[in-house]
Amino acid sequence: GLYVSRTALQLIIYALREVFSTVPLFTIWDDQTGISGGVASFVCQAVGDPKPRITWMKKGKKVSSQRFEVIEFDDGSGSVLRIQPLRTHRDEAIYECTATNSVGEINTSAKLTVLEEDQIPHGFPTIDMGPQLKVVEKTRTATMLCAASGNPDPEISWFKDFLPVDINSSNGRIKQLRSGTDIPARLQLLNPWQHRI
Repeated sequence: GLYVSRTALQLIIYALREVFSTVPLFTIWDDQTGISGGVASFVCQAVGDPKPRITWMKKGKKVSSQRFEVIEFDDGSGSVLRIQPLRTHRDEAIYECTATNSVGEINTSAKLTVLEEDQIPHGFPTIDMGPQLKVVEKTRTATMLCAASGNPDPEISWFKDFLPVDINSSNGRIKQLRSGTDIPARLQLLNPWQHRI
């Protein structure tokens, strides 16, 4: 009969894990400029096998403050560092996201600049119309509107419960509709009660 020693089997399993394990890879993120009293959100997504653990650092120390909130993605693929309210001198720094698993570690960083109201440059983005609380009948479509202005035209990102909305993984239930200079951005939610968004 076939006999494989327990030690040999453990080595084979370990070798297979090593073959299929991967170092974490990042979604790159940009520097941000915020306004004192406002909000900044840094999104860090990482993939790897095994799934990486994400930590946030500011000036070489793990972030910790009542104004700093780390929100984990439901699937564990990333997290958001949310800072509110922003403080001009206290929060200006380089923020670092580190993803670690048993295969390795990788990090990326971005700079946060915080401006006072009197320092805001001409053309800085402003939200002219934000999404409103809506009551929608079950099985109906909900549409959220957002209008922003600035020079150049600002790019609008959608968040739900402080996490970015991933339109591509919504199976067509969430659509970002066209926006233009005079047209607000629209996020359409098809039957939001059927599945959790």
